[in-house]
Amino acid sequence: MVLGGLTDRESAMTTAVKVIEMLSSPFEVSGLEMLVTCSLGIALYPDDGLDFDTLLKNADVAMYRAKDSGRNAFRFYQTEMLGEVVDVLHLMSGIRSALTRGEFRLHYQPQYELKTGRIIGAEALIRWRHPDLGFIPPSKFIPIAERSGLIHGIGAWVLKEACGQAKQWQEAGLRHLVVSVNVSPVQFRRDEIEREVTDALLAAKLSPNSIELELTESLMIAEASHLGPVLDRLRDLGVRFSIDDFGTGYCNLGYLRRFDVERLKIDQSFVRHTMEDPNAERIVRAIIEMAHILNLELVAEGVEDQPTLNRLIELGCEFGQGFHWSPALPADELFDFVRNHQIA
Repeated sequence: MVLGGLTDRESAMTTAVKVIEMLSSPFEVSGLEMLVTCSLGIALYPDDGLDFDTLLKNADVAMYRAKDSGRNAFRFYQTEMLGEVVDVLHLMSGIRSALTRGEFRLHYQPQYELKTGRIIGAEALIRWRHPDLGFIPPSKFIPIAERSGLIHGIGAWVLKEACGQAKQWQEAGLRHLVVSVNVSPVQFRRDEIEREVTDALLAAKLSPNSIELELTESLMIAEASHLGPVLDRLRDLGVRFSIDDFGTGYCNLGYLRRFDVERLKIDQSFVRHTMEDPNAERIVRAIIEMAHILNLELVAEGVEDQPTLNRLIELGCEFGQGFHWSPALPADELFDFVRNHQIA
């Protein structure tokens, strides 16, 4: 949209609000009621550009900021936005290079059976040390990889690497470890996830029951119709499933009945505050009781001290992971950690 005769930012803002409100009203197409939302970016002449191409580019940058802020909103262009866009483009380029140069690594955080203290598995967590920028946390580069589609290459690499590592551990004597792998919702929007899982298992000559795929609540809701048959086929192979960060998403109990998952992972934001926040403890207790009714196992994430561990055992939680035992470790350190634990 090109608007002329505006005297100030408020005039542009008023127009943006009207556009959003008009587009938010339901409309009918072939007897079906439709509802859409929009994201608007605004660039003003002459502050944000002296020619059409510059104004269009900066309005586009602001529009993506509106999308990132939750959609159905508007944002004015700000100079620092361009710098952020450039940073994102650098990271996107870096992700592509990281895959080809082998810069990604997997670390593994041990998972424990709480009552016995036995190590029963490990969660694979991706790490990236950029040659120039140093350590880049997954919370920074994974969302960019998901938006750009690069997560497909990363996800396939993680599956292959985790399965290969699990096989090496088995051949070295750690036959009981189940390796958990996080799967992005974006990976399920293409019809390749099933092939990627089976290819990784075949390449490593690994039994499917040696891995567990961690899914998000949002995936269970958004991809319900497409997800069921895929999970059924992978489950028939012997692959296990868990729901990650349970309690922070939609909390729709319908999918627990519809999809036959084995475990729920209680989000660490609740677990870490179990001892000092009564509401957090109530949520943890409610999740545990509900899961037991549905014959699901529980894994508590973010266990950081003995009192929290003791309380989780009292509440009936079966498994856990966290800094109380160990952070995520490189593969060789995890192997030594598990062997020393077995000897002790």
